[in-house]
Amino acid sequence: MSVLVNKIDFAALVTVVKANPNGDPLNGNRPREDFNGYGEISDVCIKRKIRNRLQDMGERIFVQSADRCDDGAKSLHDRAEKTESIKKAAKDAEKYAQAACAEWIDVRAFGQVFAFKGDKVSVGVRGPVSIRTAESVSPIDISAMQITKSVNGETKDTKASDTMGSKSRVEFGLYVIRGSINPQLAEKTGFSKEDAEKIKNALMTLFENDASSARPDGSMEVRRLYWWRHNCKSGQYSSAEVHRSLEIHLKDTSDHPVRFEDYDIILKELDGLIPEVEDKNCR
Repeated sequence: MSVLVNKIDFAALVTVVKANPNGDPLNGNRPREDFNGYGEISDVCIKRKIRNRLQDMGERIFVQSADRCDDGAKSLHDRAEKTESIKKAAKDAEKYAQAACAEWIDVRAFGQVFAFKGDKVSVGVRGPVSIRTAESVSPIDISAMQITKSVNGETKDTKASDTMGSKSRVEFGLYVIRGSINPQLAEKTGFSKEDAEKIKNALMTLFENDASSARPDGSMEVRRLYWWRHNCKSGQYSSAEVHRSLEIHLKDTSDHPVRFEDYDIILKELDGLIPEVEDKNCR
């Protein structure tokens, strides 16, 4: 494993077509949007999908979804208790953190708080990978579809009354996921160059094996990934400046975007910092 010594910034362009990228449970599971009508995907949602992709790649994950559990653990505490290296370090916070980072890639990437009832140690790990809430480039149009359930939930002699409901979706949206990787924190967790490449691959394939009724297969796609690798630990430019160098504007020929090609994407040149660009159209 090679130590990560260069700061990394990244931006992923994601298209959403007739899907719900991230429902708000406090608003009838409607797609998230801000007060100005721009769509949002929470950082927690994005990290969940990255974890799922890393797990698909065979990596060990600490924070697993219940329906994706691969080790029989019924809780995070159970998973920690089942891990031999963690049990050996149970009374030493520093060794506990080192063991957790060595065991699980999501811990050394995103960090984790280990504070379980009955444990003699409380441990916090700060991870090097930070991800912002994704935002749509333009305001989104949300449509609602009324649906019915006309199947008996229980065995009865007569047909049950239809149950009415609704589901919401974004007709089209171009979202931008922005994030960075901090080498100083990577040193503390053992996050390596190889781990960074795994995060990169997970981002490019973020919606593979992620289909659901709200997100049918093919309705969400990472179209392009920009990956800026700085020449030093602190970075040649701030993350804010790097992310601002990527400008996305609606073309003059379109006032209502319905596809990725309706946007002009302009990458401003930063002296000495040229991003690697992974384009879905070129793969």
